[in-house]
Amino acid sequence: MTPTRRSLRIILPLAAVATALSGCSKEGELVIDQGVGISAIRSVCPAVGVPDFTGDITTFRAAGDQTAANLDVTATITNVRSQCNDTGEKVYSEASFDVLARRTDTRGERRVELPYYSAVLRGGSAVQAKRIGTVVVNFADGQERAQGSAKAGAFVDRAEATLPPEIREQITRRRKSGDVDAALDPLADPQVKAALARATFELLVGFQLSEEQLAYNATR
Repeated sequence: MTPTRRSLRIILPLAAVATALSGCSKEGELVIDQGVGISAIRSVCPAVGVPDFTGDITTFRAAGDQTAANLDVTATITNVRSQCNDTGEKVYSEASFDVLARRTDTRGERRVELPYYSAVLRGGSAVQAKRIGTVVVNFADGQERAQGSAKAGAFVDRAEATLPPEIREQITRRRKSGDVDAALDPLADPQVKAALARATFELLVGFQLSEEQLAYNATR
């Protein structure tokens, strides 16, 4: 499964400015004491999230039978946390998360390995990098529920995640009430939108699902 859909469960809050901006004091706040304008800053750290339909995985004992009676293991990605080091030219972002799993047959000890992916998206759709990992969940004899944890990291080039000076100036420039473009939203400008998209990155994590598993999640 390649994450090309927009993420529903974003862990780092996405601001209204094409998922990229957050206000200096309040998101999108108008500054009227020195003219009308938008005061905004932008982080080079990628937002972290779980794309649609990939935060859960279900396995069945026998292939081709997706009934409740045939359930084997169900698991959910939860408690996603993010850390970002943006001090260098290469910005490092890391997502750590827990996996809560449940099995239907509690007899004996069991080790369950569940595949997950991490992917870096640019502009909401272009996959820049993707890696596959495995999260391990160990069940004790008689135990129905267990928990595992994993992490994923990625580097983003600071220059690519930084808005050009002219675009930043266009967004943050204070506009006086008499200006021709005083009532215009600079974020609606196609050039600004395109620049924001190019400089916007996301680090997404989710279970690496088969087409059948993805369809199951989408329709259940």
